[in-house]
Amino acid sequence: MSYKAEIPYGAYWSTPFARWQGSLAHLNAVEFAAHVAKAELAKRKIDPAIFDYGVLGLSVPQKHSFFGAPWLMGMIGAGQAGGPMLMQACATGVRTLLAAAQEVEVGMSTTALVVNCDRTSNGPHIYYPAPRGPGGTGVAEDWVMDNFGCDPLGGHSMLQTAENVAKRHGIGTAEQHEVVLHREAQYAQALADGSAFLKRFMTLPFEVPAPGYKKTLVTMEGDEGISHSTAEGLAKLRPVLPGGTVTFGGQTHPADGNAGVVVTTRERARELSTDRKIAVRLHGFGLARAELAYMPEATVPAAQRALAQAGIGIDQVKVFKSHNPFAINDLYFARATGIDWRAMNNYGCSLVWGHPQSPMGTRAIIEVIEELALRGGGFGLFTGCAAGDTAMSVVLEVCDA
Repeated sequence: MSYKAEIPYGAYWSTPFARWQGSLAHLNAVEFAAHVAKAELAKRKIDPAIFDYGVLGLSVPQKHSFFGAPWLMGMIGAGQAGGPMLMQACATGVRTLLAAAQEVEVGMSTTALVVNCDRTSNGPHIYYPAPRGPGGTGVAEDWVMDNFGCDPLGGHSMLQTAENVAKRHGIGTAEQHEVVLHREAQYAQALADGSAFLKRFMTLPFEVPAPGYKKTLVTMEGDEGISHSTAEGLAKLRPVLPGGTVTFGGQTHPADGNAGVVVTTRERARELSTDRKIAVRLHGFGLARAELAYMPEATVPAAQRALAQAGIGIDQVKVFKSHNPFAINDLYFARATGIDWRAMNNYGCSLVWGHPQSPMGTRAIIEVIEELALRGGGFGLFTGCAAGDTAMSVVLEVCDA
């Protein structure tokens, strides 16, 4: 199918991502996302007054985030627009895009702004009162660390889900490290010619504001905290879990950042596009859930459902991008679908540039669009797993307007 909603070509952006406790660790994620969105909209000469809907994606609570999308939209000068705050861990980027597309599809909105942001740094420590506890003592959790480490349904960590898939499908450490080296080489292509690929959607150098947003605290030349692996260095690493296969080199790192995208009608997309000859059309979305504690497996049925809704076969997809918190994700996806894992994730992926849950998928989708534009158009697919053994996927097309 083809959705009525489109993404105006060029009407999207991402900040560089910074490894947690780095250059973005001091900023409230929602306030920072509004600061960036306001500047990026102005850069594209898009008046915030045109928005009649906003979607905020967030997976790590921030001070005042109870007020969600209305707060965000008000800070960018779109106080007339409301909308939801959505959370689906690492699938949030697709979920928020679908929410905006659905609103346009049914005629409840003409122009929506989707902003996804997260700060895994300095995650909140939350206290839950328990009046019937011993002496009324409550319970607490560290939002980021405790939820990375324990799925309440099974008591297992996210890392264990990767190990379960590795064991079931016979995926070893050496294979995972081969993926890591290849993915880092692909990311190096994005840095070529002064980061030309990244500058297609990212403002570089990037000025990081001080907390009061009146001064620049530091300037980032690009993504911060990227690993530079060697075969010899990876070979020295031991698996994190006893008897396992996944090393610290074979998985991503927590990070901070934000990304945004405009979703609107086909007619207005031409007006807001930075190149009116190019159209970015949405064709299919897919949601799936795998067996408990086998999270990486969910990406395949999610992709299949997105392709089915789009009405195309996987052989018609020109650009593949995945959320790969573990190198295992790409190896499993390739085995299950028959595609070459080496052809996936050109120019970068979350395995390399990090894991701020909500904006990660949005950045990946933007990179799909830009790679397709460089290759003359065609279909692209993004798929990514998320906490709770779920995954979401989207199929889009870059074509002549």
